[in-house]
Amino acid sequence: MKSRPDHLVARLLLAPTLMVAAAVLVKGFAQVGDGFAAGAIAALGIMMVFVAFGRADAERLLPIGGLAATAVAGLGIAFLVAFVPPLLGRPILAHSPGPGEDVVHVGTLELLTTVIFDLGIALLVVGVVTAALALLARVAERRDP
Repeated sequence: MKSRPDHLVARLLLAPTLMVAAAVLVKGFAQVGDGFAAGAIAALGIMMVFVAFGRADAERLLPIGGLAATAVAGLGIAFLVAFVPPLLGRPILAHSPGPGEDVVHVGTLELLTTVIFDLGIALLVVGVVTAALALLARVAERRDP
């Protein structure tokens, strides 16, 4: 595979794109993040690699094989956070800890169920979007003579 400028740009921008996605996910540690936007940003970084390298080379460079499992795991995480509270007699999507309760911290990051929910949504979005992109790329390759 011959190195081209678009390959270099895609490789250089992938890590910062994923870091921005992670930053959006935790949103400055001060408030609930945005799992959908974080997943979309990460998926755009992966799409950039697909466009620059093509499907076959992108799948060799990135761990694309487990994206369907990533989407299912994200959906499972989001469902658990949403539907476990009713099993405990609380409203759907009731997050823990509640207002005024002590919060567990990892550094300055507060571990709330809202962060776990956003993580699930991010995994769902990046898994579905990237798996769909890979599938569309395969279909397009089969149609091209």
